[in-house]
Amino acid sequence: MASTSEIKNGLCIKHNHKLVQVVEFQHVKPGKGPAFVRTKLKGIEDGRVVDHTFPSGHKIDIVRIENRSYQFLYKEGDGYHFMNTSTYEQVYIEGHMIQKPEFMKEGEISTIIFHSEEELPLVVEQAQFMSAEVTYTEPGIKGDTATNTMKPATIDTGAEIRVPLFIDTGDKIKVDIHKGVYVERIKS
Repeated sequence: MASTSEIKNGLCIKHNHKLVQVVEFQHVKPGKGPAFVRTKLKGIEDGRVVDHTFPSGHKIDIVRIENRSYQFLYKEGDGYHFMNTSTYEQVYIEGHMIQKPEFMKEGEISTIIFHSEEELPLVVEQAQFMSAEVTYTEPGIKGDTATNTMKPATIDTGAEIRVPLFIDTGDKIKVDIHKGVYVERIKS
């Protein structure tokens, strides 16, 4: 057990029976009353950010986590198989542990956060952006770039997103994975 004096950004602790990471903290010593630590805590599994105030000297339970690079191999049922890029060991991850599984592409490198004491995978973090090929969309109209009208399109991972009218089947596009939206067309 540690105390609040050891709180720093990025520290992972167990709080209310959940693993959270300190996003931001501030030690406060008011002129009247005891000191306290004001924090913003991000849930490891759900990603929600909550504010919490700890009294000064409060005991906290520090948890060691590790970020490891894994390559996505294939999907099987509700889960996904990944391979460690340095040791070649494989791990099976449940679909609910991945933020946007519909954007997983075979061969892509992802970061898996592990609880290092229990060797337990906690969550899979994907890159912010990915390049994808449009496998199906309605034919576009050349020169139709003046409006912000969007149409549905299916990309090579099987996910469906909205793209501008000028995008055609076979075009390469950049996709924001976290928001699930089209960013730009990739020129070849």
